Amino acid sequence: MMNLILQASAGNELFGFLPLIMIVSVMYLFFFRPQMKRQKEEKIFRTEVKKGSRVVTTSGIHGKILEVAENYIILESENSRLKLEKSAISKELSAQYSAAEK
Repeated sequence: MMNLILQASAGNELFGFLPLIMIVSVMYLFFFRPQMKRQKEEKIFRTEVKKGSRVVTTSGIHGKILEVAENYIILESENSRLKLEKSAISKELSAQYSAAEK
């Protein structure tokens, strides 16, 4: 009789952790995994940036890349040149500019 009580209580403890396990797995699927994927894509974009691309920085500066080095870029914007870290690039706008010019 005592063994049945101990086995039943061990089973209830497992079912008590089941909602917690489900919550963690849902958070991973909907929050952490997409964020890691986005960071990986941004890292690839920053390493493959080329001279002549039109980009937007994280601070909202639009410009054209004049020079690409290992850790920084030279960006031309409105007759001024800025030396920025590659991590400051937010996204590429070359496709938008070429569509607007047509």
